[in-house]
Amino acid sequence: MVLGFRAIGFDLLTALVDSWSVYVAVTGDDARGRAWRLASLRIVTAAGDYRSYEDVLRDAAREVGLPAAKADELIGRWGEIKPWPEVPAALGRLESRRLAILTNCSQRLADIAAKGTGGRFELVLSAERAGAYKTDPRAYQALVDALGLPAEQILFVAGSAHDVKGAPAVGMPVYWQNRARLPVPAGAPAPLVDAPDLSGLPEFLAQTRADSSR
Repeated sequence: MVLGFRAIGFDLLTALVDSWSVYVAVTGDDARGRAWRLASLRIVTAAGDYRSYEDVLRDAAREVGLPAAKADELIGRWGEIKPWPEVPAALGRLESRRLAILTNCSQRLADIAAKGTGGRFELVLSAERAGAYKTDPRAYQALVDALGLPAEQILFVAGSAHDVKGAPAVGMPVYWQNRARLPVPAGAPAPLVDAPDLSGLPEFLAQTRADSSR
């Protein structure tokens, strides 16, 4: 297969940044912070139509026994979210390419977290702007439509397992930043790359560009 990608779409809150740590910082407890983050993920990936992400955070907090005020604290501290260590350098090596984000949160929080990566994105597409949360195919299709390219020419960089299944459903191949070393979800095609971080992404893209020019 000859591969050539004209744009790269990124998951934000798992692939590019460590959103988990701010949940832990707000709760002061690793187990409760991770449980809260997992609850918010479960709610949004099952939601379909967009509803207030900030309300989702409050609902998830209550579900794991936290006061809703903790969600307000989390929202206020959203700017503390940091990129994974290798991400700024990897994005810096991709500045000549079309880069975009598709993320499951509100537009305001998406913009804050995206800015923290140091990357230059032509598009930051939140679930709010797309009108639907991943894994609804409408969210992925909104990215394809906004970039104006055939889906197979957009590499989607997944952070969560749900994107490994969701992005190919509209035709986007996947590079999986699989820090947790999870198995490929049942029914999902194997990603092009299953890597522990994003340090190898620039080389992978350089190779696919070289292959497509032969």
